[in-house]
Amino acid sequence: MFCNQCEQTQNGTGCTDIGVCGKDEDVQSLQEILLYGIKGMAAYAHHARRLGKVDEDVNGFIEEALFATVTNVNFDLESLLEMVLECGRQNIRVMEMLDQGHTERFGTPEPTTVYEGTKEGLGILVTGHDLLDLSDLLDQTAGLGIDVYTHGEMLPAHSYPQLKKHSHLVGHYGGPWQNQQWEFPMFSGPILATTNCVLIPSDTYADRLFTNRVTAVPGATRLKDNDFSTVIANAKQCLPLAENKVRESTIGFHHSVILGLADKIVKAVKAGDIKRFYLIGGCDGAEAGRNYYTRLAESSPAESVILTLGCGKYRIRNHDYGTVAGLPRFLDMGQCNDAFGAVQVALALSKAFDVGVNDLPLEIVLSWFEQKAVAVLLSLLALDVKGIRIGPVPPAFVSPNVFKILQDKFDLKVIEAEPPAELVQLSA
Repeated sequence: MFCNQCEQTQNGTGCTDIGVCGKDEDVQSLQEILLYGIKGMAAYAHHARRLGKVDEDVNGFIEEALFATVTNVNFDLESLLEMVLECGRQNIRVMEMLDQGHTERFGTPEPTTVYEGTKEGLGILVTGHDLLDLSDLLDQTAGLGIDVYTHGEMLPAHSYPQLKKHSHLVGHYGGPWQNQQWEFPMFSGPILATTNCVLIPSDTYADRLFTNRVTAVPGATRLKDNDFSTVIANAKQCLPLAENKVRESTIGFHHSVILGLADKIVKAVKAGDIKRFYLIGGCDGAEAGRNYYTRLAESSPAESVILTLGCGKYRIRNHDYGTVAGLPRFLDMGQCNDAFGAVQVALALSKAFDVGVNDLPLEIVLSWFEQKAVAVLLSLLALDVKGIRIGPVPPAFVSPNVFKILQDKFDLKVIEAEPPAELVQLSA
């Protein structure tokens, strides 16, 4: 990496003369972790702001954290690590605001059965994360004979009362973001990409792909506001979809739903019916090694409950996990930003059993891919959650020494080639 201060490139990693510019690899690593965390937090804060939720303390921290990454302002590992963890704490507040914004605007999510596949007739597919965009599209397509489908991280929309009341929100199509280039050509209607996790389209569907505001890719049509008339006009010109039901699934296990079952869960744990909880999810990707999460979930003991969120759920959701103690073993908690809900569940369980979070029979195994995943991981570390497994590979921006600091302080681990016995076997 080229150093602007000393104008050198050293070993591909940047200047290592801390007396000149401070860019030794560990300082640079912590600054990059901070930058990625801020990016992820800013994405969540953007969604919250659109729903009327802002916090000046959060805004002030973002400014301060960016200032800390300016050249020749901070060469100190300890203070940078403090700011990295503060980013995690601030992100908890941001996710809380977003959760409040969603529930105030769209109602509290509830367990809901979702049709997966397509139905006969005209349709529009919505991908990304922004529920407000989906809400506006549903309002604008009401009564027009055009069905609306969700894709990827938009699946949880079906559990919100004010969204699912629209009869033309008919189902969910496809899987995670990395499948777009083979799934989207098979959807004959227009596709609206509301946020990140959109791929540059092939010619087979570029003329039917629309993006919104800062989301933009070559070949697609970018909209600058929430007037979706061009998307609707395109839908009317496209070929109708064919009937193709893939399955039905149950979603909508918002943290409020799970906490409403707290007494039942606590009773089941005390009776020995539930012996372990798994939080398996995060950001999915296409590289090798991510089938680890599938193997872990499917080999988890019958006396366990699996909590999931984010698009990482697509690695583990196509399996019948059955029930335990009268509860579904597989509980879909929502989008990646709903990690706030997972935190609330963990804190509630620790309070119910009068133990620390790290003493709960809870295993956290996260897949990471981009900046939002970094922000969520920092939030968990800020809560002093230990023993988290991440993968499928170590983040390239974390230097060996910084990773050792995180290992020593938080027992942070990289996933193994196969789920180890202690993860999937219960003690006698």
